[in-house]
Amino acid sequence: MFETFFGFAIPGIPFGCTYAVIAVGLVLTYQATGVFNFAFPAQAYAASLVFTALIQSAHLPSWLAFIIAAVIMSPLLGLAFDRLLFSKIPNTNTTAKLVTGISLLVGLPSLLLVAFPSNYYNPPSLIWDINTVYLTFWEIPINGAQISSVVVTVLMLGALVGLLRFTNIGLQMRGAVESRRLVQLDGVNAGGVVAVAWMVSSFLAGMSGILFSPNFGEIQSQNYALLFVFALAAAACGSFRSLPKTAIAAVLIGIGQFLFQGYLPTTGFLFTTVLPSFPFLVLAGALLLMPGLRNLDSSADPLSSVDPPLPPTAAASRLPQMDRMIKIAWYTVLGVFVVSMLTWIPKDWESVLNQGLAFSALFLSITLITGMGGQLSLAQATLAGVGAFTAAQLALHLGLNFLIGGLIGAVVAAMVAVVLAVLSLRLRGLGLALMTLAAALLFDTAIFSNQTLAGGSGGLNIQAKWLGLDLNNPNGHLYFIVAFLVVLLITGMILFIRKGTTGRVLGALKGSETGAAGIGINLTKERIMIFALSGAVAGIGGVLLVIQENVANPQSFNYAFGLIFIVIVVTTGVSTVEGAIQGGFGFVVIQKLLGYAPARFADLTFVFFAFGALTYAAHPEGILEFQKRRSYQRIERFFPSAMKKSEENELAIGIAGGVSDD
Repeated sequence: MFETFFGFAIPGIPFGCTYAVIAVGLVLTYQATGVFNFAFPAQAYAASLVFTALIQSAHLPSWLAFIIAAVIMSPLLGLAFDRLLFSKIPNTNTTAKLVTGISLLVGLPSLLLVAFPSNYYNPPSLIWDINTVYLTFWEIPINGAQISSVVVTVLMLGALVGLLRFTNIGLQMRGAVESRRLVQLDGVNAGGVVAVAWMVSSFLAGMSGILFSPNFGEIQSQNYALLFVFALAAAACGSFRSLPKTAIAAVLIGIGQFLFQGYLPTTGFLFTTVLPSFPFLVLAGALLLMPGLRNLDSSADPLSSVDPPLPPTAAASRLPQMDRMIKIAWYTVLGVFVVSMLTWIPKDWESVLNQGLAFSALFLSITLITGMGGQLSLAQATLAGVGAFTAAQLALHLGLNFLIGGLIGAVVAAMVAVVLAVLSLRLRGLGLALMTLAAALLFDTAIFSNQTLAGGSGGLNIQAKWLGLDLNNPNGHLYFIVAFLVVLLITGMILFIRKGTTGRVLGALKGSETGAAGIGINLTKERIMIFALSGAVAGIGGVLLVIQENVANPQSFNYAFGLIFIVIVVTTGVSTVEGAIQGGFGFVVIQKLLGYAPARFADLTFVFFAFGALTYAAHPEGILEFQKRRSYQRIERFFPSAMKKSEENELAIGIAGGVSDD
C-alpha cells in the first residue's frame, strides 16, 4: 500500500518543485513591485528557447548557454519591463498593470517565433543528465532533471527568504509595494529597489523555463502557460504573500496531480474531465475561500489620490463642428462599405470582412464589460464559445434556425456570465481577472474538449441553411446582411445604454465603487447586469463566427483568445463602440495581409496589437483613440470661431492625461 502511494507521489515532487520556482517568482514580483506578472511564462519560454538554441544551433556548452539565457538575458529582460513599462504605471492602476502583462504574454512568444523560426527539440537538463537514473526510492527511478528541480528549488527558496527577511533590500522591497513614493521620501531609491526585484524574479522565470524544458519534447510557449496555471494556483494558496506557504502548496499540487492520475480509473469521468481541471479548480477554490485574496488590489498608498483622472475620449472632447463632419464621414464610409460588399468585393475578401463583422460583435462585449463596466474579464472568448456550441447543438439535433438558436445561445452565455459574476462578487481587479481566467481554462478542459458537447478536437460541423436559406452561399450576400444588421443592433443598444441612466451608473461604478455605493447604487445588481449583457453579446458574436466558418471548433474559443481579444480591443479603444469594430476588422485584415508573407511572420498580428496595448498605461482610451483625438485637435485649429473652445479642451485633456501640444 505504502509502496503504491509513494510510487505515485514521489514523481510529483520534482514537478511541484518546478511549480514552486514559478510561483515564488510570481509572489516575489507581486510583493516587491505590486505587479502581477502575467508575462512570467513568456519569460520562461524565452529563456528556454534561447538556452536550447545556443546549444543546438550555436553549439555553445550548456554552462555558457545558461549564463547567457538565465543569468544575463532574463534579468535584463525584467529590467526592461520595469524601466520601460511598469515603472510608469501608478501603483493604484491595477487594470493598466494587468493589461501590460497580458500584452507581453501575447506578444513576446509571437515575436520570438519570428526571430527563431526553427523548432527545437529535446533540450538538455540543466545540471544532471535527464537520461541517467541517479537515485531509486521504493523502486522508483529518479533521473537528473528531477534531481535538478528539487535541488534548485530548495536553494532558491532559502536564498529568497533570507533576502526578504534579513536584508535591507528585502525590507525596502516590501515597503515599495505599499507606497513607492513614501519610500522615496524616506531617502530610499525606490526605483532601484523595484528594479532589483524585477531582475531577481526574471532570473527565476528563466531558471524555471530552463529547469523544466527537458520534460517537453519540443520548446513551445503553451507548455509554459500550463506551468504558469499550476504555479498560479499555488501562489493563490499562499495568498500571494507567503513564499514558504506558496512553495509548500506548489509541491502538494504536484503530488496531488500524480496521486489522482495514479489512483483514478483511466476511463472514468474524473480522470478524463476533472483531473485536467485540477489546477483551475484549486485556483477558483482559493479565490472563493481565502479572505486574503479579496483585497489584492486594496491600496495602502496614502498618496494614491494624486494620480490624474483618465483623459476624455475623442468624441467627448471634439467640437460640435467637427462632430458633424465626423458623423457625415462615418455615414459615407458605412454606405460605401455596404455597397462594395454587395457589388464588387472579391469573394475571398468578402469572407474576411464577414469574419470581421463577427469579431466586431464579439469585441463589443468587451466594450460593455471593460469599457463601460470597468471589469476586466478574461473569459469573453469562452462565453462566445458557450453561445456558439449551444446554437450549433440546437441546429444539429433539433433543427432550430439561426434566429432561435442564436438567441438561445446568447441567453445561455448570459446565464454562464451571471454565474461567474455571482462567484466573483467579492473580487476586484486582479482577483476578478484570475477568476475569469480559471473559468476559461475550466471550460477548455472540461466542456469544450468533450466529444459529445463540442465534437472533440474536430468540433461540430453545423448546418449552413438556417432560416431556410443558405447563409454562406458563395453567390449570395445573406450572411453579410444578417451579420451587418446584428452588429448594427448591438451598437445601437450599447449607445442607448451609454446615454441613459444605466450608462451614468456604470460610469460612476467604473470611477469609484466606494463612491457609487455611497450614493445608493446597488453594486451587486449593476455588476450582474453588465456581466449578463456582455455574456449575451459575446454569445451572439460566437454564433456569427461559427456560421461564417461552418464549424464550431473548440480551438476558436480557447482561453488564449480571451487574452488576445482583450489586447486587441485595448489597442483600438476599449471605451468606444468604434474601437471594438475597428479591432474586429483590423484583426482579420492584418491576418489576411500577413498571409501573403512567409509563414514565419503569421503571428505578427499578435505582436502588432500587443505593442499597441503596451501604451495602455499612458493612453487608457486606446492608442488609436489617442491618435484620433490628436488629429481632431489639429483639424480644429482651422475653425477660428472655435479656437477658445479648443484651447479649453486641450487644457482639460492636459490636466487629465498630460497630453502636450505639437
